[in-house]
Amino acid sequence: MKIEVFTPDRAGEVGQFVLGVLEGEGYGYDLEKDFDLEDIYGYYIDNDGVFYIGTIDDVVVGTSAVRRINSKKCEIKRIYVEQEFRGRGFGEELFLNALKFARTHYHVVTLKTDRTLIGAINMYQKHGFSVVNENNDTLFFMYHP
Repeated sequence: MKIEVFTPDRAGEVGQFVLGVLEGEGYGYDLEKDFDLEDIYGYYIDNDGVFYIGTIDDVVVGTSAVRRINSKKCEIKRIYVEQEFRGRGFGEELFLNALKFARTHYHVVTLKTDRTLIGAINMYQKHGFSVVNENNDTLFFMYHP
């Protein structure tokens, strides 16, 4: 898998990829949660964050992102891997790229995930994240680089 920074010419493909992964997990488009897909470059990159895409043969198979919250704090988001490419370490590789960016630019790194995603939870904890809050089925993690 090749990892590169998102460019606007891939906006349609990346948006379809993310929504396709979410749909495969039983989630439909949610205006409150998915509005960032309308302007990935502006929401992430122009706002002191980053959005990575992982490709195989130039086809998007994974994503990860870092969103600026304020000058000291950010959130890692959008860690997705196409179903058929899971279990190969691609998700962790995308996550580690986002974490490296976050550590370099921010003092506090947050993320949230569904409590049913045990593999993701284990990966976050393995890399120093701790659960700081729980809300229904969502776990909130924090990391201090």
